[in-house]
Amino acid sequence: MLDRTKIYETNVPNRLDRLPWSGFHWLVVFALGIAWILDGLEVTLVGSLAGALSDSPTLHLTGSEIGGAASAYLIGAVGGAVFFGWLTDRLGRKKLFTITVLVYLVASVACGLSWNFWSFAFFRMITGAGIGGEYAAVNATIQEMIPARKRGFTDLAINGSFWLGAAIGALGSYVVLDPTLIPPEIGWRAAFVIGGLLGFAVLLLRRYLPESPRWLMTHGQPREAEKIVGEIEARIERQTGRPLPPIPPGTLRLRTDKHSWFKAGATALVTTYRRQTCLGLTLMAAQAFCYNAVFFTYALILTRFYNVASGRVGLFMLPFAIGNFLGPLVLGRLFDTIGRRIMITATYGLSGVLMVLTGWLFALGWLDAVQQTLAWSAIFFIASAAASSAYLTVGESFPLEVRAIAIALFYAFGTGLGGVAGPALFGVLIDTGSRMSVFYGYLLGGLSMVAAAAVAGVLAVNAERKPLESIAPPLSAV
Repeated sequence: MLDRTKIYETNVPNRLDRLPWSGFHWLVVFALGIAWILDGLEVTLVGSLAGALSDSPTLHLTGSEIGGAASAYLIGAVGGAVFFGWLTDRLGRKKLFTITVLVYLVASVACGLSWNFWSFAFFRMITGAGIGGEYAAVNATIQEMIPARKRGFTDLAINGSFWLGAAIGALGSYVVLDPTLIPPEIGWRAAFVIGGLLGFAVLLLRRYLPESPRWLMTHGQPREAEKIVGEIEARIERQTGRPLPPIPPGTLRLRTDKHSWFKAGATALVTTYRRQTCLGLTLMAAQAFCYNAVFFTYALILTRFYNVASGRVGLFMLPFAIGNFLGPLVLGRLFDTIGRRIMITATYGLSGVLMVLTGWLFALGWLDAVQQTLAWSAIFFIASAAASSAYLTVGESFPLEVRAIAIALFYAFGTGLGGVAGPALFGVLIDTGSRMSVFYGYLLGGLSMVAAAAVAGVLAVNAERKPLESIAPPLSAV
């Protein structure tokens, strides 16, 4: 029988969820959401710089090697997500979102110093490890800090900011690949070094964020959790100049005698939460294949099939990135109003159907470079919201004690199954020079999105505006 002295009663979740939106929440959004901007910047750099990497007298990468480097980045992201995700649940959110951005910035600078394919691929893998760790630590923290009524829109908008980084990368690549400004061999190297310097700025910004009170209350530190919530409340009262809303009734009774719930959480994933596990795996795998297959090789499509000069690829990537960024912003609020199940099903299904249709038009040769770009921009306006909702679903569907490792495991599975194979497969298909061969890749991506929509229609739950603890009670709850 559990010793009652090891049970603690708290209302920390209610206190956090009733807070009005304030400068503190904007700090959370900017300091943590920058992770996706950096990821978008990194991914777009390799895509936009594909031509320059192929023309480089030092690297001289083939289409298959560019696809291989993209896969190396994703392999690193998979390993980093699992390792750092496990540490995030064990050691705390704040420690890990500091370490992961440090790994990223060092590796990004190293990419700019690469001397052959193997060194470039290795440094890309380490860069991916840092970004993969960011996905687990940052997603968990955001969901635990943001009020329930705003969680869906905020999470989608932050995940969608990946494409703000993509837009910056597209514009930046256009500048660094301009031979009248910077010699080509120096330009692509400078792009990676600048990305690392941005990571250093993120380190400074995150110093002002506290540890997640929800993590503290479930890891034997309830008093520290109460203290941090009190500091956040005082901070928001000063910022708004108004008294806070009353605290809703209800408390949680938690055990304080255990600090690690990994074994119990792993068991819960395949027993109590097996439906959520099936849904999360499906959503993650489908969006990873769809996105990474198309995006990592889009520059090669433009240069090989539309004869777009490598220095102009960034201009075509820009509207594509803008469409992806606007999708979650425009559609994100509907996930908190219409509901999770309807919106997840609709966005996955519609984007999959449109992908197949546009791929067929590409195979027939009915689209020029501008029309192809506009078509992909429209498709991924919808698909971006779908992909972001996969991270939202996984993050809020599992107990707090294993939230980060759950995000990491599902991200790793989806990326390993769909993300790593996708760019490598498309690289091979593009090297054939056959439009029909490339279409088969697009067909596979579109059908995977439609299949995910069908699974979501059956298994997704309406988690909108509900406290995290009511969706998935903490393992430590008595």
